[in-house]
Amino acid sequence: MSYEAVLFDNDGVLVEPIERAVLQRATWEAFDALGVSDPADGDVERLAVGVTPDLLSEVCATYDLDPERFWRARDYHSSHAQRAELRAGRAVLYDDFDTVRTVDAPRGIVSSNQQSTVEFMHDFFATGDLFETTYGREPTIRSLERKKPDPHYLHRALRDLDADSALFVGDSESDVLAARNAGLDAAFVRRPHRRSYELSVDPTYELDGLDELTAIDGVPTTDSA
Repeated sequence: MSYEAVLFDNDGVLVEPIERAVLQRATWEAFDALGVSDPADGDVERLAVGVTPDLLSEVCATYDLDPERFWRARDYHSSHAQRAELRAGRAVLYDDFDTVRTVDAPRGIVSSNQQSTVEFMHDFFATGDLFETTYGREPTIRSLERKKPDPHYLHRALRDLDADSALFVGDSESDVLAARNAGLDAAFVRRPHRRSYELSVDPTYELDGLDELTAIDGVPTTDSA
């Protein structure tokens, strides 16, 4: 059986991840923009990556900030910081990205990054036309409830591609769980930043890079078409 589509996470799979310190600085800028000039380092770190609605509400209550307003500011500064990193050449496509071009099936992106940021990245690299659908988060608290491992955006991508069977390629446990929750197979890519990363759930496949993707039975390729 061939997969009807192949879906990809973005950061850490297609594009090198932005350094955590950049995201933390952007989060501090969001605090500062809303009048909090000296937030605790721990609070900045907690709202830089892996945010949940409950955590957001808890930290915002500490500083008497409206969570919705803060989250819009945080996503705005985070997106602009990431764009600056791309323009400066400090985050690029992985060397094996061209493997994506050899996948002879509808392709899509499902990311927990901001929708506008993911779209900017692929406009910047002129790779957007390789993907029939792209999903990131909207700048709302509701989007935090829908990000992976919730399968919400995976289901939307599958509907766009009119596909039932698909392979989801990611680099985190939340990616593997999201695939499982959507009823999909998962390929976990163990990039250098994931060398010591431990999974508590088994992916369908584990790869060292995207160049191993086309060796998976069921992934249609231009070479085999």
